[in-house]
Amino acid sequence: MVRQPTRRVTAVAATAAVALATGLVGLVLHRQDAAADDAAAASASARAELVSDVRVDEDAIQRAMDGRGAAELGASVRQEARGLLLDAVENGIATLDVSEDEVADESVRDTLADAVQRAKHALESTPADASPAPDGPTGAGESAALLRALTAEVGAAEAVVHEAHDAFVATREAERAAQQAQAARAKPPSSQQGATGSTGSSGSGSTGGSGVDRCTTTYDGPPFYTSPPTKGGDGSNGKLPPSMLTATSWGVDPKGTRYYLRSAATAALERLDAAFRAQFGHHLDLDLTYRDYATQVAMREALGSIAAVPGTSMHGTGLALDVPELPCEYGYGTPQHTWLTTTGRSFGWVQPSWAAKHGSNPEYWHYEYTG
Repeated sequence: MVRQPTRRVTAVAATAAVALATGLVGLVLHRQDAAADDAAAASASARAELVSDVRVDEDAIQRAMDGRGAAELGASVRQEARGLLLDAVENGIATLDVSEDEVADESVRDTLADAVQRAKHALESTPADASPAPDGPTGAGESAALLRALTAEVGAAEAVVHEAHDAFVATREAERAAQQAQAARAKPPSSQQGATGSTGSSGSGSTGGSGVDRCTTTYDGPPFYTSPPTKGGDGSNGKLPPSMLTATSWGVDPKGTRYYLRSAATAALERLDAAFRAQFGHHLDLDLTYRDYATQVAMREALGSIAAVPGTSMHGTGLALDVPELPCEYGYGTPQHTWLTTTGRSFGWVQPSWAAKHGSNPEYWHYEYTG
């Protein structure tokens, strides 16, 4: 007969089974917890790496932006320096043109010419529209520091040439004045007859019946002088900047100011003067050329309606000149006046009809450039 398990054995077996099952469940749960921890750690690590990558990207972007800003600022500074150098080169070239054969020591002009040439090369290698280079703040071309250094060098060399040219012109004018004074002393005095002071001739240095020298100036107002270019001028009447005017190669007024006219007018006057010298043996005498607005105002206040309304003077355009008001030398009917009014036309210089002897406002000393 088969023996049935006792109730004790059955209970023990059941207990063992329960324990085994519980252990398996605990193991499974433990492994699940460990896996969850590992997954959480991995997720946290991934997030940290992502944050780090984002920060690296942000830093790189910021550095790129900073570099681009520096590049644009550097390009702006350099273009400003380029503009200053361009102005210096233009002024230097103008000074070289005016001073040709008009300085005692040509080496000063050579120095300026060399500085201008090097400045031109720097300008050619630094285009006006140069954009910043992608790998640096300076871009193509020369640095702003070099451009500024060249500007200073050209300016200094130009100042030396200006000084040398002014000294040359002053010396020449002084020599001419001395020669004229010597010639005047050598002239015999004009004869005077009787108590009335009448004369036997009307030549240079003669006197009229009143005993007044007819060859002294016909101007009896306050002194006025020719004007230098108007710094910062806007180009309107009496406000012409240096870029619009050129000085003659000869002559200065009593204050030492050179005679300025519009560049084309000066060039034509230089040719006229060469012909005048061939005819009369000396430069054309000048009294007034360009007249700035302030001088026009002062003349109107001093002379009234005789002077032009400020802002309307032909002298304010840089296209008019006055020779000295010496009637025996430049007055109507003199050889000089006749030559100027006839030959001057071929050089573009005329005496307007209103200034003629029978014009509305006779001024034998006034001439205008018509091109």
